[in-house]
Amino acid sequence: MSLIDAIITSLSGDEAVKEVRIGPFWTGVWSRYCGLASTTFNHEHENCFPVGEAGSLTGRSARELCRYATSASLLEATIGLASINSLIEVDMERCQDLNAGDLLVEKGAGKRVVVVGHFPFTARLRQAVAKLWVLERRPRSDDLPAGEAENILPRADVVAITGTALINGTMESLLKLCRKDSLVMVLGPTTPLTPLWFDYGVDLISGTRVLEPEVVLRFVSEGVVFKQLHGRGVRLLTMAKKGLK
Repeated sequence: MSLIDAIITSLSGDEAVKEVRIGPFWTGVWSRYCGLASTTFNHEHENCFPVGEAGSLTGRSARELCRYATSASLLEATIGLASINSLIEVDMERCQDLNAGDLLVEKGAGKRVVVVGHFPFTARLRQAVAKLWVLERRPRSDDLPAGEAENILPRADVVAITGTALINGTMESLLKLCRKDSLVMVLGPTTPLTPLWFDYGVDLISGTRVLEPEVVLRFVSEGVVFKQLHGRGVRLLTMAKKGLK
């Protein structure tokens, strides 16, 4: 079973969707909880609609929208991931209030590290590690193109992969490229906080729990980037594989 299918199958119950909010950087779906995902889409949509059923999502079954996570449309897949995060029951006893950037600096100190996705903590991380590669679909400055993953990931002691790789369908291929002895982390608000990750070679997951849905959805509409959300209605959580030191 694919990782996405396993996550959807593991969800308990269902809820009606109260609201879907798509902002320039984040998408929020509010059902049982408020789930977030990184807004991802193609600008070319002459031949098909980015969201085929746009205008009729509110009031629908959240589980039905979770199925969007497997859509070929990136914007539908974004809504699907946010829907998954809106239904997921997080085992809070297994979570710690840890910032992913701080954790990577600690775990990556003196090691060879690959980060898939350009995060704000990149400069700080570069100072702590022996070697840092950043793989990006839209490379900046010292980044490498995402197509280099096959050459770079097997060389890393620590690998951190953005949760948005679930949206663009590359997550499982990236995980297969990681060495068995490397420390693998998936991070970002798109990341579903479920222990199922640990069955797919992941050691650490970092995501969010929205505490104030109305506030966060308003921020989403107003174009906040994630650094502006930190401490304003969201909680940053990290879950580790059992036995990880």
